[in-house]
Amino acid sequence: MEKAALISVYDKKGVVELADFLTKKGYKIISTGSTARLLKQNNIDVIEVENYTGFEEMLDGRVKTLHPKIHGGILFVRDNQKHKETVEKLGIYSIDVVVVNLYPFEEVAKKTSDEHELIENIDIGGPTLLRAAAKNYQDVLVVCDPDDYEFVINNFNSIDINTRREFAIKVFAKTSYYDGLIAKKLSGNSIKKQMGLAFSVVSKLRYGENSHQEAFFAKDPLQAGLPELIQLNGKELSYNNLLDIDVAYRIMLEFEPTTCVIIKHNTPCGVATSHSLTQAYLNALNCDPVSAFGGIIGVNETVDEELAKLIVERFYEVIVAFDYTQEAVDILKTKKNLRVIKVGKHLEKFYEIRSVVGGYLIQQNDDKIIEKYEVVSKKQPTQQQIEDLIFAFHVAKFAKSNAVVYAKDKKTLAIGAGQTSRVDSAKFAIERAKQLNIDLKGCVMASDGFFPFRDSVDEAVKVGVEAIIEPGGSIRDKEVIEAADEHGIALLFSGIRHFRH
Repeated sequence: MEKAALISVYDKKGVVELADFLTKKGYKIISTGSTARLLKQNNIDVIEVENYTGFEEMLDGRVKTLHPKIHGGILFVRDNQKHKETVEKLGIYSIDVVVVNLYPFEEVAKKTSDEHELIENIDIGGPTLLRAAAKNYQDVLVVCDPDDYEFVINNFNSIDINTRREFAIKVFAKTSYYDGLIAKKLSGNSIKKQMGLAFSVVSKLRYGENSHQEAFFAKDPLQAGLPELIQLNGKELSYNNLLDIDVAYRIMLEFEPTTCVIIKHNTPCGVATSHSLTQAYLNALNCDPVSAFGGIIGVNETVDEELAKLIVERFYEVIVAFDYTQEAVDILKTKKNLRVIKVGKHLEKFYEIRSVVGGYLIQQNDDKIIEKYEVVSKKQPTQQQIEDLIFAFHVAKFAKSNAVVYAKDKKTLAIGAGQTSRVDSAKFAIERAKQLNIDLKGCVMASDGFFPFRDSVDEAVKVGVEAIIEPGGSIRDKEVIEAADEHGIALLFSGIRHFRH
């Protein structure tokens, strides 16, 4: 029985050299369309699929390799006598090598949402050939990646069943990824009952949250975001760095005015909006300069020389911004370990996926902003208080629940987060402010969730809070409103909750 290699590729890189190698190894080359033409132009003997099968391409090339003489030659079990007799009787070659890569659906999907163009770039024959060959990896070598051609050429005589199995696994991962892309794009990024998760690994990280945990950084191929970051200086990014950068990045996108945020352990320890970038940084830092040590700075502007000089005076792990002046980069590089990260502005809805034991939790990202609010107290807030309340509520959205934020003049004064009781968060932030000699008199307060009791209001007024915003919706809302009226402060209900676990 004559042995053959089937070669049909969209990406032609290296295919001539591989085909020439296989020819010299005694394989007949079966090929299709543009691949066959390229090989012939390079003086490689090729049997075109239609001549082999006796069935011409049809439907503008949609049907080429879907034929028993192709798939029979791939799928028959070599040590099964009945299988061998069948293929010999039908004059089928033993197709022992399959080299296929796919139509560029991913590249097209990034450029267009035109349904016709997308559909025409959905490969049918390619995945079918790859999956058939991968299923029969015990007898067939399947190669789906041009980057593997050199390995195949250099190690062909020593390729064993274990190597063929690894190549087969790569195929199933590739076709799963490919189908996941198609499902995601055509569904408009909505969630269906059954879906494959398409991602590509950007890098392997040194370790995860702890040194004994393996970790990777992967990207969603159809969505821009952090995997496109550009690192201008510093050590390799860690798993924890990336978690913190993610929070900083979300806050950078949340605020349109010039804003600086300092993140520590995945929660903000200082946020400020100001007319100047330097002032925004100083205001954010003053909220909690102790916690800021070793933190991550996020800036939604271009970092200039003035800010860079201030940043290098202290120890930070990372600074992330939309851009930097060259003078700023030069200054920041004097801290050789400081990771200097540049990111693009990409704000769109997406689904967050979180693993639990044996499953996943999936939710749409929290992109909700305050569109309206209700003043439920007798006391009416001033315009400045309203602006500060909205600012504080936006910050609370990114602090770990239970989150309470005290703010004034669009800068945080104290943040309480991650406590198991809301009043404990309120008290923690107050105590932290006292430790840092921060005066809370005349500030506002925001809570990411409703107050289950009036106790948080009572604690707030003790330190001079004059206005509060919270979602409302508690069975004790009346009690909380009465507390606000009793103390003569303004109370707003946002109607929006921003839990972050």
